[in-house]
Amino acid sequence: MGTFSTHNFKDQKALIRVDFNVPIKNGEITDDTRIRGALPTIKKVLADGGSIILMSHWGRPLKDIEKKPNLTLADFSLKPLIAPLAKLLGTDVQFSDDCISADAAQKAKDLKPGQVLLLENLRYYKQEEKGDKEFAEKLSKLGDVYVNDAFGTAHRAHASTAIIADFFPGDKKMFGLLMEGEVKAAEEVMHNNKRPFTAIIGGAKVSDKILIIENLLDRATDIIIGGGMAYTFFKAEGGQIGSSLCEDDRLDMALELLKKADEKGVCIHLPTDSIIADKFAADANTSSAASSEIPASWMGLDIGQMAIAHFKKIICESKTILWNGPMGVFEMDKFQHGTKAIAEAVAEATKRGAFSLVGGGDSVAAVNKFHLADKVSYVSTGGGALLEYFEGKELPGIAAISKK
Repeated sequence: MGTFSTHNFKDQKALIRVDFNVPIKNGEITDDTRIRGALPTIKKVLADGGSIILMSHWGRPLKDIEKKPNLTLADFSLKPLIAPLAKLLGTDVQFSDDCISADAAQKAKDLKPGQVLLLENLRYYKQEEKGDKEFAEKLSKLGDVYVNDAFGTAHRAHASTAIIADFFPGDKKMFGLLMEGEVKAAEEVMHNNKRPFTAIIGGAKVSDKILIIENLLDRATDIIIGGGMAYTFFKAEGGQIGSSLCEDDRLDMALELLKKADEKGVCIHLPTDSIIADKFAADANTSSAASSEIPASWMGLDIGQMAIAHFKKIICESKTILWNGPMGVFEMDKFQHGTKAIAEAVAEATKRGAFSLVGGGDSVAAVNKFHLADKVSYVSTGGGALLEYFEGKELPGIAAISKK
């Protein structure tokens, strides 16, 4: 594969797959993190004297329209991105309302060095998600060089993320700077980690994180488990968890994970105590309780003070840290303290020299909410892609570029 940093894009048209699947409300972008993440790649091509064709998906238009007939393709257009992107780049952004039309081909052909063209939503076509070869070939003809900078979709074998690479020679297909950074950070954690290596795994369901936990048992020294998923472990061990979230069909699996960890010498840490509530609401009455002694009709919605102190000690002694998933319902102020304390501990450990990788939508939202994103080593833009990487799976978007 080619190497982006040393490639000279002068007079070349770079076809860049970005992940601009950003949250949009009432036509306004509410979080432009993913767009900002792609800026260094875009700016490097422009600085070299090249031109750019950007392609991305947004949402799941065909599937959502099928469920809600009142929606149209126009509801999934990338047009709201034009002005914000132009402002961030400091240059005009052209737009084609179809990614493989004659209009798109002509506009791409007419691009002058320094110009940027944004294509309409790739998922207007079912061929994108199906990984259709003919569709990929049509896209490939728009540029001279293919750059994949969409780590968030690297786990999908879609036409624009994997199949398209077949139509470019080895020196004309490469990762962008964002993708390079993501892969390097993930490899640092999984293959070049320094011990103690602590993985902080949170979120609602054990079933969502079973594979990542199993894979980490061969790498981590400590695994901290928080969020709703912790109560499945407590119930499996015979604890009383009230009306806390629990996957009753995963109790045996939870016990098996604890057994495997013990056999491998990995310490799994569960929250000793919890902040509990009488209902799932911002105005709920709250109290604290041992996580295995929660009264009936009460539910655990955050980790308690003893758990925070215990977890912080482990984190601050770590040399490598992976954080995927919050400790509680941090979107509600009453239940944000555990997640905030963990974010602060990760930042403190990083300050002391640890390498920290934060990934997964909720974890990223948390470090952003508490203004700590610049205090950790790396914040990943890939949710599902990062998860699958840590589950040990091959990511099609990476494999397509890496293969010779």
